[in-house]
Amino acid sequence: QAQLVESGGGLVQPGGSLRLSCVSSGLRFKYDAIGWFRQAPGKERDWVSCITSDGSTRYADSVKGRFTISRDNDKKAAYLQVNSLKPEDTAVYYCATKPEGDSLVLGSPCRRTDDFRSWGQGTQVTVSS
Repeated sequence: QAQLVESGGGLVQPGGSLRLSCVSSGLRFKYDAIGWFRQAPGKERDWVSCITSDGSTRYADSVKGRFTISRDNDKKAAYLQVNSLKPEDTAVYYCATKPEGDSLVLGSPCRRTDDFRSWGQGTQVTVSS
């Protein structure tokens, strides 16, 4: 089971940007799909973005066009560039990973967002004037 550590959160003004990082200790990181999630106070955890081992990406409608997910397999790291931030983006952001199956049979691992297995501790993003 992989251990994940997020960083890069902070306090920013509306319209500002951050780059969130996630470093993994997983032995099979190169072959895992990576997801970013967020949870605001009093609300359930929401899926934000996903990237597969070959670089295919998906985004939630609420962040499409503003956020960008990426990965660096040599560093066993994933990133979420968050731009044009809004107050409603305020949340704890988590990264997560899951092993990929046979995409030829199951389709893209990012088509499902409810089966991530390893989770980080989260990093706080606060958007306020």
